[in-house]
Amino acid sequence: MPQTKYAKTVDGVHIAYSVSGAGSIDLVWAPGTVSHVEVYWEEHRLARFMGRLGSFSRLMLFDKRGTGMSDHATDAATLEERMDDIRAVMDACDSERAVLMGISEGAPMCALFAATYPERTVGVVLLGGYAKGLPAEDYPWAPTREEQLAGLAREEGSWGAWTDEELLDFAPSMAGDARFFDWLRKLLRVGASPGAERALEMMNMEVDISNVLPAIRVPALVLHRTGDRICKAEESRYLADRIPGVKHVELPGEDHIPWVGDSDSILREIETFATQTWREVEPDRVLATVMFTDIVGSTTKAAELDIPRPQLSSDELFSTGPGDVLTIDGAVPQASMEDPDQAIGKRAERLAVGLASGTLKVVVATSSRRLREARERPEVAGVEEPLVAGEAGKDHPSGARGPRDR
Repeated sequence: MPQTKYAKTVDGVHIAYSVSGAGSIDLVWAPGTVSHVEVYWEEHRLARFMGRLGSFSRLMLFDKRGTGMSDHATDAATLEERMDDIRAVMDACDSERAVLMGISEGAPMCALFAATYPERTVGVVLLGGYAKGLPAEDYPWAPTREEQLAGLAREEGSWGAWTDEELLDFAPSMAGDARFFDWLRKLLRVGASPGAERALEMMNMEVDISNVLPAIRVPALVLHRTGDRICKAEESRYLADRIPGVKHVELPGEDHIPWVGDSDSILREIETFATQTWREVEPDRVLATVMFTDIVGSTTKAAELDIPRPQLSSDELFSTGPGDVLTIDGAVPQASMEDPDQAIGKRAERLAVGLASGTLKVVVATSSRRLREARERPEVAGVEEPLVAGEAGKDHPSGARGPRDR
């Protein structure tokens, strides 16, 4: 079993990770809702699965914040915040670019990372994944909110003590294997407490990456078993229909857990995709968020008070982070940020600096943009292929899914 280490995110969360394998490809595994980087190695089928991945890659496995051996918090993080777990692990491993592999609930996280950081993403594998946590007119396959809340109520009282029959939908091919289901129950217990699991699933219900998918401009593989009882095959087709140039592969089988059943077919697809895409390809587009601010009446107010018009700087308005760009065009500061959450939430308090001169108006837009423009010309954000736009404080373009994820 490889040594467990810790990476630190920009907001100070410690992420448990391990590295195995000696291949030439950097491969980051984003797990489902519950994981544990050490208990994973106790299940021999999973150990074999990871060993096969490590035969052609340097495999980076991690526990998302709030799960496993990573820092736990009272409140569940947003998908945007958890996306930074990937970046922290890559940085800790000195990995400039990697193939991402998201399983189940890890798929939306990897999709968002690939759209936001194409320069760090060689390719992305979405395995047994989904796009929305709740049903919609164009997405009827997800369980309803009422169904998921009822499931959470049942889970809370018996978390980690489910019967083999209650766990069977995750791995139908393992029926009758008591040792496997004993291990799975242990994984649930050490992977998250009942309260942490509930918080995660409440957040997962709100996932919706449908507007992010068209912004993925790196090679993508959508892989799904046709009889998956947890995430329906139709959900992978929804993903594939919206990602440009995607490779979509459906394999026979009912297991949601990829390392049971015919795992060799899955491993072959992943290895073929990863080795073929492991080359230097300059990413063309990036998912970026721009914030336009206008201090209404600032010039007039300044003239009335006989004071200079406020000079606003990025240090005064924003706590800049990786990939952030700020320009000031006249009286209108404009900031381009890679993380939508930064634009809408964390930076809002800094904008109070402008209120002394007038009413502050803020407009936020997220769009798929040319990478060069995203880095050098934030003033043109939102012009091409707008994905979401609104005022600060509105819902973000993504979130997370319900009790069916593990």
